[in-house]
Amino acid sequence: MKLWQSYRMRLKRKRAKVRAWRKHFALMPVQTRTDRIRPGDILLFSTFRDEAVRLPYFLKYYRDMGVSHFLMVDNDSEDGGREYLADQPDVSIWTTKSSYKAARFGVDWLNWLQAKYGHDHWCLVVDPDEFFVYPFCDTRPIRALTDWLDVSQLRSFGAMLLDMYPKGRMDAVPYRAGQDPMEIAGWFDPGNYVIEKNHNFGNLWIQGGPRARVFFPETPKKAPALNKIPLVKWNRRYAYVSSTHMLLPRGLNQTYDTLGGEKASGVLLHAKFLDTFAAKAEEELDRKQHYAASVEYKAYYDNLKDNPDLWCKWSEKYINWRQLEILGLMSKGNWA
Repeated sequence: MKLWQSYRMRLKRKRAKVRAWRKHFALMPVQTRTDRIRPGDILLFSTFRDEAVRLPYFLKYYRDMGVSHFLMVDNDSEDGGREYLADQPDVSIWTTKSSYKAARFGVDWLNWLQAKYGHDHWCLVVDPDEFFVYPFCDTRPIRALTDWLDVSQLRSFGAMLLDMYPKGRMDAVPYRAGQDPMEIAGWFDPGNYVIEKNHNFGNLWIQGGPRARVFFPETPKKAPALNKIPLVKWNRRYAYVSSTHMLLPRGLNQTYDTLGGEKASGVLLHAKFLDTFAAKAEEELDRKQHYAASVEYKAYYDNLKDNPDLWCKWSEKYINWRQLEILGLMSKGNWA
């Protein structure tokens, strides 16, 4: 990288840190238990709005994985989710009525919390509808992965967002609180993905899957990005710049091998498409708090009105992480 490009990236990172500091004044503590965080704890950071029905299984999934503490930002929920989380012994929660969009879609809020509480911790940043899958996750806790990453001197771990969906109408089976969403949305696209390199930030840019196939068939470049870097050994100097798609310093984005081999990587099972989705899409379209004037949610709403079914003859039923590795969607790399 040229000297002037390096300077621009450093300036961009400093601006992101300043934005996070400015935006943190909008966060009001509801219940903070951060004094319970111990050195070496694995932390999870997330923002949410009206996700009460998803929260019980979300907490269970990540507790079973080995997450020690949850740091959550509620964006003015009205369904009781904030109160539910405030009663959980391993959760610290803040709330805000401020604009999600003005906080760069929640990135500023979480950058601040990670700088304050996540320094020198492995931090996982996910939404309540995202479920992290990594090599050997069926037999090894997440600490086994972070210990291996520490030994390997790796500070970030990449994962592809894999959209999950039901077979048939997504509104046919109601989702119950505490239920594994993959019992309903257990199908995914095994192919149909395009990968490019973002030369400015050095990360991979992945698009495709059912959202490109169904919602953006004529304009696939407008489909949502599927590349994520959700797990990072955080340092207060770091900053996400666009959701968890990329972060600075730039070297953290190189979660792939450049010499022809494979680095270990994971998948985020994305259980967005349940029976609650149509109402959520309509609400978010009205709020206009998402990227690019919520064009993504407009596409969802327009298509789902007539045919809320994402399944096709190429869809594959999810089994486990080894299946995803065989399909080339993730890799154990040289972790044995």
